[in-house]
Amino acid sequence: MRRWIMHIDMDAFYASVEQLDRPELRGRPVIVGGRERGVVSAASYEARFFGVRSAMPMGHARRLCPAGIYAHGRMERYREVSQWVLAVLHRFSPRVEQASIDEAYLDATGLERLFGPVEDMARRLKAAVREGTGGLTCSVGIAPIKFLAKIASELHKPDGLCILRPEQVEDFLRTLPVGKIPGVGRKFEAALANLGVRTGGDVLRFSAAFWAERHGKMGEYLHRRALGLDEHEVEPWTPPKSESAETTFAQDTRDRSVLTDWLFRHAERVGRHLRKQALAGRVITLKVKYADFRQVTRQLTLPEPTCATDTIFETACRLLADLNPRDPIRLIGLGVSAFDAGARQLNLPFADGGRNRAEERRVRLDRTLDALAGKYGRDAVVRGRLHRGKPENRNEHERD
Repeated sequence: MRRWIMHIDMDAFYASVEQLDRPELRGRPVIVGGRERGVVSAASYEARFFGVRSAMPMGHARRLCPAGIYAHGRMERYREVSQWVLAVLHRFSPRVEQASIDEAYLDATGLERLFGPVEDMARRLKAAVREGTGGLTCSVGIAPIKFLAKIASELHKPDGLCILRPEQVEDFLRTLPVGKIPGVGRKFEAALANLGVRTGGDVLRFSAAFWAERHGKMGEYLHRRALGLDEHEVEPWTPPKSESAETTFAQDTRDRSVLTDWLFRHAERVGRHLRKQALAGRVITLKVKYADFRQVTRQLTLPEPTCATDTIFETACRLLADLNPRDPIRLIGLGVSAFDAGARQLNLPFADGGRNRAEERRVRLDRTLDALAGKYGRDAVVRGRLHRGKPENRNEHERD
């Protein structure tokens, strides 16, 4: 039985959702992201014609495409449509792994009996996604190896279908640019170019021992991928590793009150997402990017995991105080991680000075506010600190 893995990648997802919801935008260049200070989250294919790409600074995008339609992200709407796509995929296979909000893997091994040849199944799946979302397209890559399925899905975008059969893998990898291999970033690609390594075939000119000695685990990873080896299976559910939120400011700031106000908004957002997923983490991370684009992070590990907004906020404020930034700040964010930190010794109720009980009260209050917001809307009950509205230095680009 041949092993088949599909990688489904929605085409220009955020921008396509905006065009779906606003028909007057169809056929026009749509760029989703912040204003001048943020980065491009997604660009429609009409915008890509002008050279606009994801992760590009918005100021550059506006210079390339001044007539573009610029929209702020609507993450709740994108998550909703993403769930529609996942529901469609589960109609074809029980083994579906969501890789991000706009992409997923599907194990199609052995499903020929139900859907016919794998390429026919992919065509039916693409049509079902289009129907289930009201018109959105996706590109599908099919291969016997997981990382090759992802590469194949990028080859014929948009609305593409590419199948890489087992007998084609060796020749495909021999000429594949190393920068196309997932996990090979620009710095690693530049280091490889200094060795004259530009394709998968070039990688195999050197032994596995050479790569391990020169680049450690990343070198071993590269050599295995050049051989077409990938031990990863499609996992129907992968526990999240972290939750985070960040904001790029409209103007660089040193104002500590503005920084702490934004940290509280991020703590509220991250805490709400954690509670919704029944998660709690022990590591709180502060992220700061200065006006000159220097970026620093600071972390603190708590004695017990938390999902309480106030605990996350207070910890982030401690990290900010310890950092004591003096230069203007362009971006601030926070994250929570270490959800699977392992077994911990339980504290007796009288041994922690009531800390556990205080934490429990905080979480109960948070859950009550979450429930009210879910029933009556986000603005039904608002924390006093948030009631004042967004901080004076309004955000240019917020990101989960």
